[in-house]
Amino acid sequence: MNKEIKKYNKWIVTLSIAIPLVVAILFRVKIDATLPIFLPPIYATLNAFTAVILIIAFWAIKNKKVVLHEKLMKTAILFSVLFLVMYVAYHMTSESTKFEGEGALKIFYFIILISHIVLSIAVIPFVLITYVRAITNNIELHKKIARITFPLWLYVAITGVLVYLMISPYY
Repeated sequence: MNKEIKKYNKWIVTLSIAIPLVVAILFRVKIDATLPIFLPPIYATLNAFTAVILIIAFWAIKNKKVVLHEKLMKTAILFSVLFLVMYVAYHMTSESTKFEGEGALKIFYFIILISHIVLSIAVIPFVLITYVRAITNNIELHKKIARITFPLWLYVAITGVLVYLMISPYY
């Protein structure tokens, strides 16, 4: 393993641990401020755009449109980062909204929510490793991990929208 990849691996491990920890810590921090806009529909839209971009990027690479694929993947990463910043900002300035549905709908909601949260943490190292393998031109290993990263990331993006849609009547 060359020196550049070792350097990236340290960042991947650091970010994969730090991001969930920082988010968990910031969730406990409450700022007495009112945001000028209501963020949940905005960050849910970012999740929807991320899902669409991931699908188009998949199509692009299958059709050998490598430059388009690269641009789309960088955009998907940017949208995911923007989502995370807005999500944390919202939860630092607002109380969490409780889901008030009942019965099977409540069970379905919590299955989606819990799987979304768990996989949103798990997907971080996958996205980072996939990206590093691409930028270091390790394309065969990039393809191998992208086969795992793509469905995980797509699931997280889609379930983020579903969670928003299911809880939006209760805001």
